[in-house]
Amino acid sequence: MLIDALFLQLGYNATLVAIGAALLGAASGITGTFLFLRKRALVSDAVSHATLPGVCVAFLILVALGGDGRSLAVLLVGSAVSAGIGLWCMNWLTRNTRLAEDAAIGAVLSVFFGFGVVLLTVIQTLGVGRQAGLEGFLLGSTAGMLYSDALVIASGGAAVLLVILLTRRPMTMVAFDPEYAAARGLPVDKIDLLMMGLVMAVTVVGLKVVGLILIVALLIIPPVTARFWTERADYVVILAGGLGAVAAYLGAVVSALAPNLPTGPIIVLMSFALFALSLLVAPNRGVLAAVLRHRRFQRRVHIRQGLLALAQAQTIYEPLTLRLLSRAGLVRADGVATKAGQARAAKALRDERRWDILRRDQAQEAAAALYDGLREIETVLTPDQIAEIDRKIGTPREAF
Repeated sequence: MLIDALFLQLGYNATLVAIGAALLGAASGITGTFLFLRKRALVSDAVSHATLPGVCVAFLILVALGGDGRSLAVLLVGSAVSAGIGLWCMNWLTRNTRLAEDAAIGAVLSVFFGFGVVLLTVIQTLGVGRQAGLEGFLLGSTAGMLYSDALVIASGGAAVLLVILLTRRPMTMVAFDPEYAAARGLPVDKIDLLMMGLVMAVTVVGLKVVGLILIVALLIIPPVTARFWTERADYVVILAGGLGAVAAYLGAVVSALAPNLPTGPIIVLMSFALFALSLLVAPNRGVLAAVLRHRRFQRRVHIRQGLLALAQAQTIYEPLTLRLLSRAGLVRADGVATKAGQARAAKALRDERRWDILRRDQAQEAAAALYDGLREIETVLTPDQIAEIDRKIGTPREAF
């Protein structure tokens, strides 16, 4: 059953939902990357919660005009208008009052969402139209999704991807360094507005699939996950889109297998699973890589201190230091240095004296700042510079 679902063998409607969700996930991940790089991740939360009043008002208008209130396109238009008003309110509060952006976000989020919950409660007590599916906009629901609904979601996600493809370079520049972008002549305010517009578009399109409460997760978790794997902004954008698409696709597949479970939370859980995996095993920024780096650093410190102790005829009592030196063939089982250990120990002590001379030379202040107790002096100074320091120290026989 799972294999059939993964390979889109559960029927036409399930296939449409999975493809539409994957496009939405890709659009969300890529759009969220620019918010993440711009350090405005919580803006998406305010925008998503501001959509609920628009959905409810659009439903009431449809019912007043004699419809059943379930036209997805009209409901999305209503949510877009409401989200736009919420975004304008947030920007106005930030620019014209002393409120910080996070405070403005909290105000807009709470007021609009509270108003939307009141309208939703009123609608459910009126007994008009077909209000039974409106709560699906909170957590997402693909059950009973029509072909036209899936087409709207897929088209919206594809349109967002096209706009990002055409404007990715200026948006990346503004996200990283708006002052530099302004100096290059880019309209920073307009590009910021475009970013917010794309966030609003993704939020509106994703209401049916993920829901307004959890769409922020699909906007933020994929970029954060992608950041574990690369240092380059263009790669983060690509990876975030791919991770968002995979999470949304898998979430839609699992939702098709278990239709009683809400789609949005499943997609978010899939995103979190990818995040947790990246957090653990990413090659440079993951937990496992950090643990391995720490262990390598610990071994280098123990070996270095052990060599200095051998050079000064001191007894080594630390079991780990002895074990590491023994594995490297620098000491015998009884703790006595081998010939290789004696040579390495003499070199380590001489390097310490070289660094000491270097730190006293004001002309070599920049090079001396690189000393950390482990760095090889040959990676900092040229052979001629080292030879000059050695002339000050004397021959190895004189030095010891």
